[in-house]
Amino acid sequence: MLGPRPTVAGPADTNPVPLTAPGATRAMEAVLDRVLEARLRQARDTDTVFAREMADRVAGFVRRGGKRLRTAFVWCGWRAAGGSGDAGAVLRTGAALELLQACALVHDDVMDGSPLRRGAPAMHVDFARGHTAGRTGGAAGSFGTSAAVLAGDLALAWADDLVTETALSSPHGARLYDEWRAMRTEMVAGQYRDLRAQVSGSSGAEEALTIAVLKSARYTVARPLTLGASLAGADARTLGALRAAGRCAGLAFQLRDDLLGAFGDPASTGKPADEDLRSRKLTLLLAAAVRLAEATGDQDAAAVLAPDAGARPGHTVERMRTALERTGARAEVETRIADLAAAGLRHFGATGAAPGVRREFAALVRRASGVAPHHAEELV
Repeated sequence: MLGPRPTVAGPADTNPVPLTAPGATRAMEAVLDRVLEARLRQARDTDTVFAREMADRVAGFVRRGGKRLRTAFVWCGWRAAGGSGDAGAVLRTGAALELLQACALVHDDVMDGSPLRRGAPAMHVDFARGHTAGRTGGAAGSFGTSAAVLAGDLALAWADDLVTETALSSPHGARLYDEWRAMRTEMVAGQYRDLRAQVSGSSGAEEALTIAVLKSARYTVARPLTLGASLAGADARTLGALRAAGRCAGLAFQLRDDLLGAFGDPASTGKPADEDLRSRKLTLLLAAAVRLAEATGDQDAAAVLAPDAGARPGHTVERMRTALERTGARAEVETRIADLAAAGLRHFGATGAAPGVRREFAALVRRASGVAPHHAEELV
């Protein structure tokens, strides 16, 4: 029995090969906009209240953007594996990743109780405010949380629909879907390990690394690279090199995110700068600081970084920042970011990708990892 006909993939989405990763990202935005319009029409046909209050919010959140790094890494993986010709499947896969990212962020904000995302109220906060403004019954916070969970589910459904449609229309669809399915499971596993580490008060470097690999390195870089490569029919050697490159570059990205979570400017990050420290989120940065404090006998740093009950007040957060600096953890993480970024470029070079594609990947790694210019020159 034949599967359902694609509703988005098709001749209208035929795209020539974008010349650059930024070009691929711009082309993906156009595809994503068409996908969202189609989904919103379906939502309005289903129920006008649901469409207005739920589907429109999800579409608006997706359109509000983000780094769009995953699409660029999909493109790099496809080109590294020799992809050429119609790039439609690559762009639709990038669009699906943006929808999946929307699901991940909305649910993550609910679990972390984050008030802001992308410089605006987080989804659960926005729903709660709407509930209060409408003067309806029940607790606004509970409604906001429940509605945000459904909003994330809707974004996930849209993402899965789009990947299924793309796989059905691609000669390499089975491989694409295998990569997608593995990535979804890894993402959930990483989120669960993150939650578990927080309630247990863990400080272990090995656990922090496991979370970073599952939740970020594979999801942000490694799987997007192999999703793109799968659409080009990549061989085992190329896939292996891309996985190694993605793990290194993805960890560099996560370490940079750890630093931004502790020291970043909310005006640039779009979220509170002290959130990770207030909740004592287990990161590789925190694990490094605990290890260094214990190794050097810095009892003050060890005490302020140790697990305890409840959210930490502002003065404790400042002391934690001081400890991260004084123990040398911040400097150690900066060095590790540069080393991981360089290793990622070496592994990517093993794919045999053309020089132009390697330069594109290097630019993406610099953007993701925030490597300083003098390091960046070495990486190219």
